[in-house]
Amino acid sequence: MPGGNGATIHEEGPIPAMTEPQQSGVAQFTRALPVPESVDSKHTWLLMLGALGVVFGDIGTSPLYALRECFSGEFAASLARDDILGVLSLIFWSLTLVVSIKYLLVVFKADNHGEGGILALLALNKRWLTEGKHKHIQSAAMLMGLFGAGLLYGDGVITPAISVLSAVEGLKDLAPGMSAAVVPLTAAILIGLFLLQKKGTGGVGAIFGPMIAVWFLTIAAIGIPWLFTRPEVFLALNPAYAVSFFFRNGLHGFLVLGAVVLAVTGVEALYADMGHFGKGPIRITWYGMVGPCLLINYFGQGALLLEKGKAVVQNPFYSLAPAWFLVPLILISTIATVIASQALISGAFSLTQQAIQLGYLPRMNIVHTSSYKQGQIYIPQINWILMILSVGLVLAYKDSSKLAGMYGMAVIGTMITTSLHFFITAWKNLGWGIRRASIVLIFFLVVDVAFMMANLVKVEHGAWLPIILALGVFVLMETWNEGIHAMLRRIRSHSLPLTKFAEEAQTHPIQRVRGAAIFLTANAGITPSALAHHFKHNQVLHQTIVVLSVINENVPKVIVDEALEIRDLGGGFFQVMVHNGYMQHPDIPKVIHECVARGVPIDISRCSYYVGRETVIPSSRPGMALWRKRLFLFMFTNARPITPSFKLPPNRVIEIGAEIEL
Repeated sequence: MPGGNGATIHEEGPIPAMTEPQQSGVAQFTRALPVPESVDSKHTWLLMLGALGVVFGDIGTSPLYALRECFSGEFAASLARDDILGVLSLIFWSLTLVVSIKYLLVVFKADNHGEGGILALLALNKRWLTEGKHKHIQSAAMLMGLFGAGLLYGDGVITPAISVLSAVEGLKDLAPGMSAAVVPLTAAILIGLFLLQKKGTGGVGAIFGPMIAVWFLTIAAIGIPWLFTRPEVFLALNPAYAVSFFFRNGLHGFLVLGAVVLAVTGVEALYADMGHFGKGPIRITWYGMVGPCLLINYFGQGALLLEKGKAVVQNPFYSLAPAWFLVPLILISTIATVIASQALISGAFSLTQQAIQLGYLPRMNIVHTSSYKQGQIYIPQINWILMILSVGLVLAYKDSSKLAGMYGMAVIGTMITTSLHFFITAWKNLGWGIRRASIVLIFFLVVDVAFMMANLVKVEHGAWLPIILALGVFVLMETWNEGIHAMLRRIRSHSLPLTKFAEEAQTHPIQRVRGAAIFLTANAGITPSALAHHFKHNQVLHQTIVVLSVINENVPKVIVDEALEIRDLGGGFFQVMVHNGYMQHPDIPKVIHECVARGVPIDISRCSYYVGRETVIPSSRPGMALWRKRLFLFMFTNARPITPSFKLPPNRVIEIGAEIEL
């Protein structure tokens, strides 16, 4: 009987996206949950209202600062009539090409069983990215996807800061003497917002949609009167004004695109939240309400600039409103930006959850703030990091205009990443063929790269910050993913196959004791070190031995009936594989009850859970750099333990240690 000197990894750090031997074949056992093809009209209206509060909050508050930034700062456009019309034309066609066409009509075709966003695309493309002949291209695409995910965290830091600060800056128009209160008041609002995250959004979420609806109706209402004052702004619908703007202003005009891109901030949220609200409700809401209201406000601001010029250029948004409405407008704006920030913070939580389940981040404490809605979660570590960085930005820069450059860089970075991964999806998964997919990619990149080039000049003015944040997150994700897989390979290299262990246990006289022992391992198919060491030191085995592995699939959710795979190895040995979507949370006690229902002889009241507690030792072995091994060790040591993560009963968990040299 083997003594078992192998070791195994468990959820002291999260189980990786898939155990490597099954990566190409495990999909045959599972299907994703089906996406509803249609809903009734009442449900559609409710989804549209919910989308207003969650999906469109970020892009909906862009009028607070987007047009202003086009006419202020080092690369400001002039206030000449044709330049104002040219900038309006650029904003109109940016919204049309990027939002209305690129995302809502084209990118929305690529969904991972109804879910959208960069990590959903990464999961969808993962098989091609990890298999095939073009390793360098595939690795670059994978790394670009992780970098894009890192940029979304930068978006989650900058959006609350610039949005709330730009709203509170309306106090300067109300009373110049209140300027000194803008920064501390903004910081206080942000701190309060982050402190409330642990309470969840369930109680106030119902009013988010109606409040943002009020916001869109308000910004349209204050813009309409100015359209009648200077109806010539509608000339900007002609793309010739955008083209002539570039010819007339040359390089300086091109650099104005660095501010125009602010009009499409939050566009990635349209895609990332597709799974929550569906394609139809999001499209209808954009085309029917959000898009028209935004354009009315932007064109209203343009008409105001044509009428009053320099007198209102410092804050054209608040100058749209009559004096008596300024205080209510500041209040409505602040509420809208808080809601928009809330959506980005919640998005960062969801992004983290997906990254954990896909094996790119260590397991963290995920708190479900709603007993009836799975998507409402709170992650304390992420919340405090976002709060410190966001408040820090406000205290350091003190002006929303100084944050605009870094915001644009975060937005365009995610747009380029989405374009590249959509190309892979269209080519490999949608059946478009490389020619058609390449044409679409070129169309996307013409716009994306133009925005990126215009933003590069702002790197020295703060646009470096989202790049640094994204690089930091990227290093963490790549280090964790590579470290986990290096551990698995190290473990498998000197571990006994589970089937062989079970066969030898049946051919040798071994004392068996009553009850069931459940051994958890990420390495399906090999003998867990906890099992090997348990037998080596105690020389006994339980009557029922269950070796259980959680395998995270590259789909959002797995159908319950197909999530569980049980193999009877004989002699009381059972191999159980639980297939889990990257938006699902495994509940091992429930899995064990299902095993009992399917005939596995487990006495629930007497079973024990065995997990390995690994100690990672960084070494000079080839592979990862030593500093990355130490970083991985830090992340591994501070990852959330398996017991609460898998909902194991603490008084039934037995840990057995092992050392792994990395």
